[in-house]
Amino acid sequence: MFVIVAKYLIPKGYRGLTLFPFVFVKYRYDFDNKVLVNHEKIHLRQQLELLVLPFFVWYFVEYAVRLLQYKNANLAYRNISFEREAYANEFHFDYLKTRPFFSFLNYLYIKRI
Repeated sequence: MFVIVAKYLIPKGYRGLTLFPFVFVKYRYDFDNKVLVNHEKIHLRQQLELLVLPFFVWYFVEYAVRLLQYKNANLAYRNISFEREAYANEFHFDYLKTRPFFSFLNYLYIKRI
């Protein structure tokens, strides 16, 4: 994993972006942000599992489906299965040590109570 500061590569409203094998952060101080880096490491694992290119195809297709579902860009982004897994586990720094393969599938469906 290589962490690179790329202020102008990161879209407005975001602080990190992962393109295997690189993690791009918007600001220098995010190098030391363990939560952000852990979130992005989870995306690295997801990208490896799906052999990188299929990850991005799935990511954008799921985003489009969620956008139709929620009609709100932020809600659509937050409900992508890859993001749901990363946000749910970004504070669990040992998560990747015990994470089963394809765990993002557990976050694909939104359970309604």
